Amino acid sequence: MPLMLEIEKAKGVYLYDKDGKSYLDLISGIGVSNVGHCHDRVVAAIKNQCEQYMHLMVYGEYVYQPQIALCKLLTDQLPTELDNVYLVNSGTEATEGALKLAKRFTGRREMIGFRHSYHGSSHGSLSLLGSEYFKRAYRPLLPETRSLVYNEESELQQITEKTACVIAEVVQAESGVNPGEESFLRALRRRCTEVGALLIFDEIQTGFGRTGELFAFQHYDIVPDILLLAKGMGGGMPIGAFVASQEMMAVFQDNPFLGHITTFGGNPVCSAAAQAALEVILEGRLWRDVERKAGLFLERLQHKRIECIRNKGLMMAVQFDNFDTTKQVIDQCIASGLITDWFLFADNCLRIAPPLIITDEQTIWACDVIIDSLNQLDSHSG
Repeated sequence: MPLMLEIEKAKGVYLYDKDGKSYLDLISGIGVSNVGHCHDRVVAAIKNQCEQYMHLMVYGEYVYQPQIALCKLLTDQLPTELDNVYLVNSGTEATEGALKLAKRFTGRREMIGFRHSYHGSSHGSLSLLGSEYFKRAYRPLLPETRSLVYNEESELQQITEKTACVIAEVVQAESGVNPGEESFLRALRRRCTEVGALLIFDEIQTGFGRTGELFAFQHYDIVPDILLLAKGMGGGMPIGAFVASQEMMAVFQDNPFLGHITTFGGNPVCSAAAQAALEVILEGRLWRDVERKAGLFLERLQHKRIECIRNKGLMMAVQFDNFDTTKQVIDQCIASGLITDWFLFADNCLRIAPPLIITDEQTIWACDVIIDSLNQLDSHSG
């Protein structure tokens, strides 16, 4: 059942309902509000751009200065191979664009993903999603797709000269935070290079400081051929991107002309918001304190009902014995003013992904609420 909370205001790490009750947001709107809700600089950028112009014309006919400034700032943070940005409206649109780009650039059709992966819910994205439960009602989906086991190097031999691309989350999110092992990701990069398949890294949830680096692939010193971004990119506004080389992107220029188009992708207001959010992250180097903050969660979340905690920075899964425990903890937390959630493919795990600006005091309070919720379960069961 939906939470049915009627929120009237949000600021920083807090949401406020119609009665004025505050809720600490421990999930950032599912990895979106990395700089917190309604950050002053993001709001100012939105207001300023709204007063200049909003939507003007599609297909790149006009020069949008907010797009240029955002893409320049973004590519300045990325390896030189990733020097061309295609702005879209969401994560699943970034996936769709990347799949088209891979097929067009390689001339191949086979596309490979991984089990328990999530790349969006539109038709192409769903075809590479790693859960049959979410796919079966919509078949037939894209042909010539397959799903491999993540972190299993022997599976990589199934990537061949017929493969256009392999799409992987650097940290699988919806399976309950499953980080890629360094040896596996390096082997994946090598295999794609050997057979000429493009490697797509989905950083829709992990990007913009969430894992303790600006982008999660930087932990491994591995560069993808195409990078997918969204969620934390816009500071709360809807925007996404797929990033590749200029050489690769050039295939969209002809045969057919306008090989990939979008009406609202790179909306100037969203672009201005995204630039402001990225500036806040860069100037504050918010990723630098992520590991320490994650360590505080790990230190404080100690309880016999917690089976384990998996994390990559402030992307955490607290595992219980079953969904019933998870749901009861979530309900107790919400009643106490703490917003938590579970995962699509791991409903026995509690999601923790707070805004990166969360303080130690707020972290300790959140952990105390979770522990108190578990203690209440113990007292009721006893």
